[in-house]
Amino acid sequence: MSVMDESGMFNVQQTIGSVLCCKCGVPMAPNAANMCVNCLRSEVDITEGLQKSIQIFYCPECTCYLQPPKTWIKCQWESKELLTFCIKRLKNLNKVKLKNAEFVWTEPHSKRIKVKLTVQAEVLNGAVLEQSYPVEYTVRDNLCESCSRFQANPDQWVALVQLRQHVSHRRTFFYLEQLILRHDAASRAIRIQQVDQGIDFFFGNKSHANSFVEFLRKVVPIEYRQDQQLVSHDVKSSLYNYKYTYSVKICPVCREDLVCLPSKVASGLGNLGPLVICTKVSDNITLLDPRTLRCAFLDARQYWRSGFRSALTSRQLVKYFVFDVEPPVSEATVGGQKYALSYVQIARESDIGKMFYVQTHLGHILKPGDQALGYDIYGANVNDNEMEKYRLSVKNGLPEAILIKKCYEEQRERKQKKSRNWKLKSLPMEMDDSRGRVDPEKTDKEYEEFLRDLEENPELRFNISLYKDKDYQASETASMTDGEGAPSVPIEELLADLDLSEEEEDDDDDEEDMAE
Repeated sequence: MSVMDESGMFNVQQTIGSVLCCKCGVPMAPNAANMCVNCLRSEVDITEGLQKSIQIFYCPECTCYLQPPKTWIKCQWESKELLTFCIKRLKNLNKVKLKNAEFVWTEPHSKRIKVKLTVQAEVLNGAVLEQSYPVEYTVRDNLCESCSRFQANPDQWVALVQLRQHVSHRRTFFYLEQLILRHDAASRAIRIQQVDQGIDFFFGNKSHANSFVEFLRKVVPIEYRQDQQLVSHDVKSSLYNYKYTYSVKICPVCREDLVCLPSKVASGLGNLGPLVICTKVSDNITLLDPRTLRCAFLDARQYWRSGFRSALTSRQLVKYFVFDVEPPVSEATVGGQKYALSYVQIARESDIGKMFYVQTHLGHILKPGDQALGYDIYGANVNDNEMEKYRLSVKNGLPEAILIKKCYEEQRERKQKKSRNWKLKSLPMEMDDSRGRVDPEKTDKEYEEFLRDLEENPELRFNISLYKDKDYQASETASMTDGEGAPSVPIEELLADLDLSEEEEDDDDDEEDMAE
Protein backbone atom coordinates (compact mmCIF):
# COMPACT_ATOMS: atom_id res chain seq x y z
CA MET A 1 0.00 0.00 0.00
CA SER A 2 1.35 3.38 -0.98
CA VAL A 3 0.33 6.89 -0.02
CA MET A 4 0.97 10.13 -1.92
CA ASP A 5 2.55 12.92 0.11
CA GLU A 6 2.44 16.71 -0.48
CA SER A 7 5.35 16.62 -2.94
CA GLY A 8 3.51 14.16 -5.18
CA MET A 9 5.83 11.23 -4.34
CA PHE A 10 4.52 7.82 -3.35
CA ASN A 11 5.81 6.47 -0.01
CA VAL A 12 5.50 2.82 0.77
CA GLN A 13 4.44 2.16 4.35
CA GLN A 14 6.72 -0.25 6.17
CA THR A 15 4.98 -2.95 8.22
CA ILE A 16 6.60 -5.03 10.93
CA GLY A 17 6.12 -8.73 10.55
CA SER A 18 4.93 -10.85 13.41
CA VAL A 19 5.37 -14.50 14.26
CA LEU A 20 3.61 -16.88 16.58
CA CYS A 21 5.15 -17.93 19.89
CA CYS A 22 6.42 -21.49 19.62
CA LYS A 23 4.79 -22.40 22.97
CA CYS A 24 1.55 -20.46 23.38
CA GLY A 25 0.90 -19.28 19.81
CA VAL A 26 0.46 -15.60 20.68
CA PRO A 27 1.44 -13.17 17.86
CA MET A 28 4.59 -11.31 18.73
CA ALA A 29 7.55 -9.45 17.28
CA PRO A 30 10.20 -11.92 16.11
CA ASN A 31 13.21 -12.54 18.37
CA ALA A 32 16.09 -15.00 18.55
CA ALA A 33 14.22 -17.45 20.82
CA ASN A 34 10.86 -17.27 18.93
CA MET A 35 9.16 -17.10 22.33
CA CYS A 36 7.05 -14.36 23.93
CA VAL A 37 8.22 -12.64 27.06
CA ASN A 38 5.90 -14.57 29.40
CA CYS A 39 6.97 -17.93 28.04
CA LEU A 40 10.61 -16.88 28.08
CA ARG A 41 10.34 -15.93 31.75
CA SER A 42 8.69 -19.25 32.54
CA GLU A 43 11.56 -21.07 30.89
CA VAL A 44 14.47 -18.95 32.18
CA ASP A 45 14.90 -17.03 35.47
CA ILE A 46 17.82 -14.63 35.12
CA THR A 47 17.62 -13.75 38.84
CA GLU A 48 18.45 -17.31 39.86
CA GLY A 49 21.57 -17.34 42.03
CA LEU A 50 21.30 -13.63 42.89
CA GLN A 51 20.89 -12.55 46.49
CA LYS A 52 17.31 -11.77 47.51
CA SER A 53 17.97 -11.02 51.17
CA ILE A 54 20.97 -9.75 53.07
CA GLN A 55 21.79 -8.50 56.55
CA ILE A 56 23.43 -5.12 57.17
CA PHE A 57 24.65 -3.48 60.38
CA TYR A 58 23.64 0.01 61.48
CA CYS A 59 24.99 2.21 64.29
CA PRO A 60 22.05 4.12 65.81
CA GLU A 61 24.31 6.62 67.58
CA CYS A 62 26.15 8.05 64.56
CA THR A 63 23.70 6.80 61.83
CA CYS A 64 26.42 4.90 59.97
CA TYR A 65 26.32 1.59 58.08
CA LEU A 66 29.07 -1.01 58.18
CA GLN A 67 30.96 -1.56 54.93
CA PRO A 68 32.95 -4.76 55.65
CA PRO A 69 35.39 -5.27 57.04
CA LYS A 70 35.72 -2.16 59.26
CA THR A 71 34.54 0.90 57.32
CA TRP A 72 31.50 2.80 58.57
CA ILE A 73 29.64 4.95 56.02
CA LYS A 74 27.25 7.75 57.03
CA CYS A 75 24.03 7.61 54.97
CA GLN A 76 20.63 9.24 55.29
CA TRP A 77 17.41 7.26 54.92
CA GLU A 78 16.54 6.55 51.25
CA SER A 79 19.46 8.63 49.98
CA LYS A 80 21.66 8.03 46.95
CA GLU A 81 24.52 7.08 49.23
CA LEU A 82 22.40 4.43 50.96
CA LEU A 83 21.21 3.03 47.61
CA THR A 84 24.81 2.77 46.39
CA PHE A 85 25.81 1.08 49.65
CA CYS A 86 22.99 -1.47 49.32
CA ILE A 87 23.87 -2.34 45.73
CA LYS A 88 27.56 -2.81 46.57
CA ARG A 89 26.65 -5.28 49.31
CA LEU A 90 25.14 -7.69 46.74
CA LYS A 91 27.28 -10.54 45.41
CA ASN A 92 27.18 -12.11 41.90
CA LEU A 93 25.50 -9.00 40.51
CA ASN A 94 28.19 -8.87 37.82
CA LYS A 95 26.53 -11.84 36.07
CA VAL A 96 23.73 -9.58 34.86
CA LYS A 97 23.47 -5.99 33.66
CA LEU A 98 21.89 -3.60 36.15
CA LYS A 99 19.43 -1.24 34.48
CA ASN A 100 17.62 0.44 37.37
CA ALA A 101 17.41 0.48 41.17
CA GLU A 102 14.91 2.19 43.45
CA PHE A 103 13.68 2.00 47.02
CA VAL A 104 10.41 0.35 47.93
CA TRP A 105 8.71 2.13 50.81
CA THR A 106 8.89 0.40 54.17
CA GLU A 107 8.01 1.49 57.67
CA PRO A 108 10.98 3.46 59.10
CA HIS A 109 10.84 1.46 62.36
CA SER A 110 10.50 -1.95 60.70
CA LYS A 111 14.28 -2.48 60.45
CA ARG A 112 13.81 -3.45 56.81
CA ILE A 113 15.06 -1.82 53.61
CA LYS A 114 13.63 -3.00 50.29
CA VAL A 115 15.23 -2.21 46.94
CA LYS A 116 13.69 -3.03 43.57
CA LEU A 117 16.34 -3.96 40.99
CA THR A 118 15.86 -4.22 37.22
CA VAL A 119 18.43 -6.39 35.43
CA GLN A 120 19.09 -7.66 31.90
CA ALA A 121 20.79 -10.81 30.67
CA GLU A 122 21.16 -12.85 27.48
CA VAL A 123 19.14 -16.08 27.41
CA LEU A 124 18.28 -18.63 24.70
CA ASN A 125 19.93 -18.02 21.33
CA GLY A 126 21.12 -14.54 22.34
CA ALA A 127 17.70 -13.10 23.24
CA VAL A 128 17.86 -10.32 25.87
CA LEU A 129 15.48 -10.66 28.82
CA GLU A 130 14.75 -7.88 31.34
CA GLN A 131 13.39 -8.73 34.77
CA SER A 132 12.70 -6.92 38.06
CA TYR A 133 12.99 -8.42 41.52
CA PRO A 134 13.01 -7.11 45.12
CA VAL A 135 15.90 -7.38 47.57
CA GLU A 136 15.23 -7.18 51.29
CA TYR A 137 17.88 -5.87 53.68
CA THR A 138 17.54 -6.71 57.36
CA VAL A 139 18.98 -3.93 59.51
CA ARG A 140 20.72 -5.00 62.71
CA ASP A 141 21.73 -2.43 65.32
CA ASN A 142 25.40 -2.61 66.21
CA LEU A 143 27.45 0.19 67.73
CA CYS A 144 30.58 1.17 65.83
CA GLU A 145 33.94 1.07 67.57
CA SER A 146 34.05 4.75 68.49
CA CYS A 147 30.44 4.84 69.74
CA SER A 148 30.86 1.67 71.80
CA ARG A 149 33.99 3.12 73.34
CA PHE A 150 32.14 6.32 74.12
CA GLN A 151 29.20 4.42 75.64
CA ALA A 152 31.56 2.52 77.90
CA ASN A 153 33.43 5.66 78.97
CA PRO A 154 32.47 9.09 77.56
CA ASP A 155 35.91 10.48 78.42
CA GLN A 156 37.72 7.79 76.45
CA TRP A 157 38.73 9.88 73.47
CA VAL A 158 41.61 9.18 71.10
CA ALA A 159 42.25 12.56 69.47
CA LEU A 160 41.68 16.10 70.78
CA VAL A 161 41.67 19.27 68.67
CA GLN A 162 42.28 22.37 70.80
CA LEU A 163 41.16 25.37 68.76
CA ARG A 164 42.37 28.70 70.13
CA GLN A 165 42.50 32.37 69.12
CA HIS A 166 44.25 34.80 71.46
CA VAL A 167 41.95 37.80 71.09
CA SER A 168 39.54 39.57 73.44
CA HIS A 169 36.32 38.44 71.69
CA ARG A 170 34.66 35.32 70.23
CA ARG A 171 33.38 36.72 66.92
CA THR A 172 35.64 34.40 64.95
CA PHE A 173 34.29 31.34 66.78
CA PHE A 174 30.69 32.37 66.14
CA TYR A 175 31.39 32.53 62.40
CA LEU A 176 33.48 29.35 62.44
CA GLU A 177 30.67 27.52 64.25
CA GLN A 178 28.29 28.31 61.39
CA LEU A 179 30.83 27.09 58.81
CA ILE A 180 31.25 23.82 60.74
CA LEU A 181 27.48 23.34 60.82
CA ARG A 182 27.12 24.19 57.13
CA HIS A 183 29.69 21.58 56.08
CA ASP A 184 28.89 19.09 58.89
CA ALA A 185 32.61 19.02 59.73
CA ALA A 186 32.21 18.08 63.40
CA SER A 187 29.72 15.23 62.92
CA ARG A 188 32.35 12.70 64.06
CA ALA A 189 33.12 14.52 67.30
CA ILE A 190 32.02 12.58 70.38
CA ARG A 191 32.11 15.71 72.56
CA ILE A 192 32.50 19.48 72.05
CA GLN A 193 33.56 21.71 74.92
CA GLN A 194 33.67 25.51 75.09
CA VAL A 195 36.59 26.97 77.03
CA ASP A 196 38.04 30.42 77.47
CA GLN A 197 39.51 31.72 74.16
CA GLY A 198 38.58 28.57 72.25
CA ILE A 199 36.74 25.28 71.71
CA ASP A 200 37.86 21.68 72.27
CA PHE A 201 36.75 18.91 69.90
CA PHE A 202 37.08 15.29 71.07
CA PHE A 203 37.21 12.49 68.49
CA GLY A 204 37.24 8.72 68.82
CA ASN A 205 39.57 8.27 65.87
CA LYS A 206 42.76 10.00 64.78
CA SER A 207 41.68 10.12 61.13
CA HIS A 208 38.53 12.07 62.08
CA ALA A 209 40.68 14.66 63.86
CA ASN A 210 42.97 14.90 60.82
CA SER A 211 39.96 15.53 58.56
CA PHE A 212 38.69 18.23 60.90
CA VAL A 213 42.07 20.01 60.99
CA GLU A 214 42.21 19.89 57.18
CA PHE A 215 38.78 21.51 57.07
CA LEU A 216 40.00 24.29 59.36
CA ARG A 217 42.98 24.91 57.08
CA LYS A 218 40.60 25.57 54.19
CA VAL A 219 38.44 28.15 55.98
CA VAL A 220 40.77 30.10 58.33
CA PRO A 221 44.54 30.80 58.49
CA ILE A 222 45.87 28.43 61.14
CA GLU A 223 49.03 26.79 62.34
CA TYR A 224 48.99 23.62 64.39
CA ARG A 225 51.20 21.24 66.28
CA GLN A 226 50.57 17.54 66.89
CA ASP A 227 51.59 15.76 70.09
CA GLN A 228 51.01 12.21 71.25
CA GLN A 229 51.00 10.50 74.63
CA LEU A 230 51.46 6.76 75.19
CA VAL A 231 48.47 5.23 76.99
CA SER A 232 49.25 1.50 76.93
CA HIS A 233 51.68 -0.94 75.35
CA ASP A 234 51.21 -4.65 74.68
CA VAL A 235 54.68 -6.24 74.80
CA LYS A 236 53.60 -9.55 73.26
CA SER A 237 51.87 -8.12 70.19
CA SER A 238 53.87 -4.85 70.04
CA LEU A 239 50.68 -2.77 69.95
CA TYR A 240 50.82 0.83 71.14
CA ASN A 241 47.82 2.96 72.13
CA TYR A 242 48.31 6.72 71.94
CA LYS A 243 46.24 9.79 72.67
CA TYR A 244 46.77 12.55 70.11
CA THR A 245 46.44 16.28 70.71
CA TYR A 246 46.28 18.92 67.98
CA SER A 247 47.03 22.44 69.19
CA VAL A 248 45.47 24.68 66.53
CA LYS A 249 46.04 28.43 66.66
CA ILE A 250 43.94 30.80 64.57
CA CYS A 251 45.41 33.99 63.16
CA PRO A 252 44.80 36.80 65.72
CA VAL A 253 44.07 39.36 62.99
CA CYS A 254 40.28 39.67 62.61
CA ARG A 255 37.95 41.44 60.24
CA GLU A 256 37.78 45.26 60.75
CA ASP A 257 41.12 45.32 62.61
CA LEU A 258 43.67 48.06 61.89
CA VAL A 259 47.13 46.70 61.09
CA CYS A 260 50.44 48.50 60.73
CA LEU A 261 52.48 46.25 58.46
CA PRO A 262 56.19 45.69 59.16
CA SER A 263 58.45 47.24 56.57
CA LYS A 264 59.49 43.89 55.08
CA VAL A 265 55.90 42.72 54.69
CA ALA A 266 54.80 46.06 53.21
CA SER A 267 57.62 46.05 50.66
CA GLY A 268 56.83 42.43 49.77
CA LEU A 269 53.24 43.47 49.01
CA GLY A 270 54.30 46.28 46.67
CA ASN A 271 54.77 48.99 49.32
CA LEU A 272 51.21 48.60 50.55
CA GLY A 273 50.10 50.78 53.45
CA PRO A 274 51.57 50.26 55.91
CA LEU A 275 48.33 51.30 57.69
CA VAL A 276 45.78 48.83 56.32
CA ILE A 277 42.39 47.43 57.29
CA CYS A 278 41.60 43.72 57.40
CA THR A 279 38.37 43.42 55.38
CA LYS A 280 38.02 39.63 55.19
CA VAL A 281 39.49 36.52 56.81
CA SER A 282 39.08 33.16 55.08
CA ASP A 283 41.90 30.87 54.00
CA ASN A 284 43.52 34.18 53.00
CA ILE A 285 43.69 37.52 54.81
CA THR A 286 42.44 40.46 52.72
CA LEU A 287 44.16 43.78 53.51
CA LEU A 288 42.93 47.12 52.16
CA ASP A 289 44.72 50.48 52.18
CA PRO A 290 41.89 52.96 52.97
CA ARG A 291 43.80 55.90 51.47
CA THR A 292 44.68 54.36 48.07
CA LEU A 293 42.11 51.49 47.74
CA ARG A 294 44.96 49.09 47.00
CA CYS A 295 44.55 45.59 48.38
CA ALA A 296 46.65 42.50 49.00
CA PHE A 297 46.05 38.90 50.01
CA LEU A 298 48.10 36.91 52.50
CA ASP A 299 47.81 33.15 52.85
CA ALA A 300 48.47 31.31 56.11
CA ARG A 301 52.09 30.51 55.24
CA GLN A 302 52.91 34.14 54.44
CA TYR A 303 51.23 35.41 57.59
CA TRP A 304 52.85 33.02 60.07
CA ARG A 305 56.24 33.79 58.55
CA SER A 306 55.98 37.37 59.83
CA GLY A 307 53.36 36.94 62.58
CA PHE A 308 52.33 40.60 62.89
CA ARG A 309 49.42 41.56 65.13
CA SER A 310 46.64 44.14 65.01
CA ALA A 311 47.47 47.65 66.21
CA LEU A 312 43.79 48.37 67.03
CA THR A 313 40.89 45.92 67.22
CA SER A 314 37.13 46.24 66.85
CA ARG A 315 36.82 46.60 70.64
CA GLN A 316 38.42 50.08 70.28
CA LEU A 317 36.07 51.52 67.66
CA VAL A 318 34.86 55.08 68.29
CA LYS A 319 31.64 56.66 67.03
CA TYR A 320 31.94 59.67 64.68
CA PHE A 321 29.40 62.09 63.25
CA VAL A 322 29.68 62.81 59.51
CA PHE A 323 29.17 66.48 58.59
CA ASP A 324 30.31 66.66 54.97
CA VAL A 325 31.15 64.17 52.21
CA GLU A 326 32.91 65.20 49.01
CA PRO A 327 32.31 63.40 45.70
CA PRO A 328 34.34 60.19 45.28
CA VAL A 329 37.82 60.58 43.84
CA SER A 330 38.19 56.95 42.71
CA GLU A 331 36.38 53.63 43.03
CA ALA A 332 37.51 50.02 43.32
CA THR A 333 36.00 46.56 43.83
CA VAL A 334 37.81 44.14 46.12
CA GLY A 335 36.49 40.60 46.49
CA GLY A 336 33.02 41.60 45.29
CA GLN A 337 32.89 44.55 47.72
CA LYS A 338 32.67 48.06 46.28
CA TYR A 339 34.70 50.95 47.76
CA ALA A 340 34.89 54.66 46.89
CA LEU A 341 37.66 57.02 48.02
CA SER A 342 36.34 60.32 49.36
CA TYR A 343 37.24 63.14 51.73
CA VAL A 344 34.89 63.55 54.70
CA GLN A 345 34.56 65.98 57.58
CA ILE A 346 33.88 64.19 60.87
CA ALA A 347 33.86 64.76 64.62
CA ARG A 348 33.97 62.40 67.58
CA GLU A 349 30.77 61.86 69.52
CA SER A 350 32.60 62.72 72.74
CA ASP A 351 34.11 65.92 71.30
CA ILE A 352 31.88 67.58 68.72
CA GLY A 353 33.95 70.77 68.70
CA LYS A 354 37.03 69.07 67.25
CA MET A 355 36.63 68.56 63.48
CA PHE A 356 38.75 66.21 61.35
CA TYR A 357 39.19 66.19 57.59
CA VAL A 358 40.20 62.65 56.55
CA GLN A 359 40.17 60.24 53.65
CA THR A 360 37.90 57.20 53.72
CA HIS A 361 37.03 54.24 51.55
CA LEU A 362 33.32 54.51 52.49
CA GLY A 363 32.46 57.39 50.18
CA HIS A 364 29.81 55.31 48.39
CA ILE A 365 27.61 54.79 51.49
CA LEU A 366 28.28 57.81 53.72
CA LYS A 367 26.32 61.03 53.49
CA PRO A 368 26.05 64.12 55.73
CA GLY A 369 24.19 63.33 58.94
CA ASP A 370 25.28 59.71 59.12
CA GLN A 371 27.20 58.06 61.94
CA ALA A 372 30.31 55.94 61.42
CA LEU A 373 32.61 53.79 63.51
CA GLY A 374 36.35 54.23 63.21
CA TYR A 375 39.68 54.28 64.98
CA ASP A 376 40.74 57.43 66.83
CA ILE A 377 44.40 57.65 65.85
CA TYR A 378 44.51 61.22 67.14
CA GLY A 379 43.72 60.38 70.76
CA ALA A 380 44.43 56.66 71.01
CA ASN A 381 47.24 55.24 73.12
CA VAL A 382 48.59 52.65 70.70
CA ASN A 383 51.09 50.17 72.04
CA ASP A 384 52.53 49.00 68.74
CA ASN A 385 56.20 49.27 67.76
CA GLU A 386 55.52 49.25 64.02
CA MET A 387 53.05 52.12 64.27
CA GLU A 388 55.49 54.12 66.40
CA LYS A 389 58.21 53.61 63.76
CA TYR A 390 55.78 54.67 61.05
CA ARG A 391 54.74 57.76 63.05
CA LEU A 392 58.36 58.92 63.28
CA SER A 393 59.09 58.26 59.59
CA VAL A 394 56.08 60.12 58.13
CA LYS A 395 56.51 63.85 57.60
CA ASN A 396 52.85 64.84 57.80
CA GLY A 397 52.12 62.46 60.65
CA LEU A 398 49.44 59.78 60.91
CA PRO A 399 45.82 60.42 59.89
CA GLU A 400 43.64 61.63 62.77
CA ALA A 401 41.03 58.92 62.18
CA ILE A 402 40.34 55.90 59.98
CA LEU A 403 36.68 55.05 59.41
CA ILE A 404 35.77 51.35 59.30
CA LYS A 405 32.03 51.06 58.71
CA LYS A 406 28.76 52.92 58.78
CA CYS A 407 26.87 52.91 62.09
CA TYR A 408 23.14 52.05 62.17
CA GLU A 409 22.61 52.51 65.91
CA GLU A 410 19.78 55.06 65.59
CA GLN A 411 17.86 52.85 63.14
CA ARG A 412 18.35 49.83 65.40
CA GLU A 413 17.02 51.72 68.43
CA ARG A 414 13.79 52.35 66.53
CA LYS A 415 13.76 48.67 65.54
CA GLN A 416 14.13 47.28 69.05
CA LYS A 417 10.45 46.34 69.24
CA LYS A 418 10.83 44.14 66.18
CA SER A 419 12.36 40.70 66.59
CA ARG A 420 14.34 38.90 63.90
CA ASN A 421 12.48 36.55 61.57
CA TRP A 422 15.53 34.32 61.22
CA LYS A 423 17.78 32.28 63.48
CA LEU A 424 21.03 30.31 63.49
CA LYS A 425 21.77 26.79 64.63
CA SER A 426 24.47 26.04 67.19
CA LEU A 427 26.79 23.17 68.05
CA PRO A 428 25.98 21.01 71.11
CA MET A 429 28.76 22.45 73.28
CA GLU A 430 29.44 21.90 76.96
CA MET A 431 30.75 24.68 79.18
CA ASP A 432 34.07 24.10 80.92
CA ASP A 433 34.78 26.62 83.67
CA SER A 434 37.79 24.76 85.06
CA ARG A 435 40.18 26.42 82.58
CA GLY A 436 38.90 29.97 82.71
CA ARG A 437 35.41 31.28 83.41
CA VAL A 438 33.27 32.32 80.43
CA ASP A 439 31.26 35.50 81.05
CA PRO A 440 27.70 34.86 79.74
CA GLU A 441 26.81 38.56 79.51
CA LYS A 442 29.89 39.33 77.43
CA THR A 443 29.20 36.31 75.22
CA ASP A 444 25.59 37.38 74.60
CA LYS A 445 26.69 40.91 73.72
CA GLU A 446 29.31 39.63 71.26
CA TYR A 447 26.79 37.23 69.73
CA GLU A 448 24.38 40.13 69.18
CA GLU A 449 27.17 42.05 67.45
CA PHE A 450 27.83 39.02 65.27
CA LEU A 451 24.15 38.90 64.25
CA ARG A 452 24.31 42.60 63.36
CA ASP A 453 27.39 41.97 61.22
CA LEU A 454 25.44 39.30 59.34
CA GLU A 455 22.64 41.78 58.64
CA GLU A 456 25.06 44.45 57.42
CA ASN A 457 27.38 42.29 55.33
CA PRO A 458 25.84 40.07 52.59
CA GLU A 459 29.26 38.61 51.80
CA LEU A 460 29.51 37.35 55.39
CA ARG A 461 26.17 35.52 54.98
CA PHE A 462 27.21 33.83 51.76
CA ASN A 463 28.91 30.79 53.32
CA ILE A 464 26.53 30.15 56.24
CA SER A 465 22.94 28.92 56.55
CA LEU A 466 20.21 31.16 57.98
CA TYR A 467 16.87 29.57 58.86
CA LYS A 468 13.35 30.93 59.12
CA ASP A 469 12.16 31.31 62.69
CA LYS A 470 8.85 29.45 62.97
CA ASP A 471 8.13 31.14 66.30
CA TYR A 472 8.48 34.63 64.82
CA GLN A 473 5.43 36.83 65.21
CA ALA A 474 5.26 40.38 63.94
CA SER A 475 4.66 42.88 66.73
CA GLU A 476 1.27 44.58 66.57
CA THR A 477 2.49 47.68 68.39
CA ALA A 478 5.51 48.22 66.11
CA SER A 479 5.03 50.64 63.26
CA MET A 480 5.89 49.78 59.67
CA THR A 481 8.41 52.63 59.64
CA ASP A 482 10.19 51.47 62.80
CA GLY A 483 13.76 50.59 61.98
CA GLU A 484 13.50 51.88 58.42
CA GLY A 485 16.99 52.12 56.95
CA ALA A 486 18.48 49.49 59.24
CA PRO A 487 20.02 46.54 57.37
CA SER A 488 18.14 43.24 57.45
CA VAL A 489 18.33 39.79 55.90
CA PRO A 490 16.13 39.29 52.79
CA ILE A 491 13.61 36.50 53.17
CA GLU A 492 14.90 34.93 49.94
CA GLU A 493 18.14 34.00 51.71
CA LEU A 494 16.41 32.10 54.53
CA LEU A 495 16.12 28.32 54.58
CA ALA A 496 13.28 26.28 56.03
CA ASP A 497 14.25 24.59 59.29
CA LEU A 498 13.41 20.91 58.66
CA ASP A 499 12.67 18.89 61.79
CA LEU A 500 12.10 15.22 60.99
CA SER A 501 10.76 14.40 64.44
CA GLU A 502 7.96 16.93 64.03
CA GLU A 503 7.07 15.52 60.62
CA GLU A 504 6.84 12.00 62.04
CA GLU A 505 4.53 13.25 64.81
CA ASP A 506 2.32 14.94 62.20
CA ASP A 507 2.17 11.72 60.17
CA ASP A 508 1.21 9.76 63.29
CA ASP A 509 -1.56 12.26 64.04
CA ASP A 510 -2.87 11.97 60.47
CA GLU A 511 -2.91 8.17 60.72
CA GLU A 512 -4.83 8.34 64.01
CA ASP A 513 -7.38 10.71 62.46
CA MET A 514 -7.86 8.37 59.51
CA ALA A 515 -8.26 5.41 61.87
CA GLU A 516 -10.97 7.25 63.79
